[in-house]
Amino acid sequence: MSDNGDKDGRRTEVRPRSAARLAAVQAIYEMELADRGADAVLRDFSDRRWNLLAADRTALESVSKMDPHTMFLGELVRGVAERNADIEGIISPALSNDWPLERLEAVLRAILKVGVFELFAHAEVPARVVVSEYVDIAHAFFEGKETGLVNAVLDRIARVLRPDEIGPGAEDKGDDPSG
Repeated sequence: MSDNGDKDGRRTEVRPRSAARLAAVQAIYEMELADRGADAVLRDFSDRRWNLLAADRTALESVSKMDPHTMFLGELVRGVAERNADIEGIISPALSNDWPLERLEAVLRAILKVGVFELFAHAEVPARVVVSEYVDIAHAFFEGKETGLVNAVLDRIARVLRPDEIGPGAEDKGDDPSG
């Protein structure tokens, strides 16, 4: 195990944008379960953060460095809330008929929704980075096949939303001998 990784070699250091992604997933989950709006949930996240940081001067001093990432969190949460129907329309065809979006566990739905929003709203972030970030988030919540599902679904969607960046998958190439 390295200083920056866990026993499996994955990074354990939390980067600000990664933390914003995780918080966005938690916010979308909370919005769905409590039937609350994006601004109310974001306000609660902000209030809790400030209350926790007020006791820690070092952390409070670093808040100014986190402002862009706080804005990123707000953009992700508001973006998913505003484009929810579009996002669900992108995710649903990428799932099997046996597991429609409504049947997935709420945290899993939230991970996929935020990941899909970032794929189509943030072309400056490489698609492979987006997929990897949300697979890492899935690892934080699940130990089973869910992480593979997140990887497969987001990869499939990335190939559709960003075909020039990702390229066709092996399943898209077929057996055409002309290549």
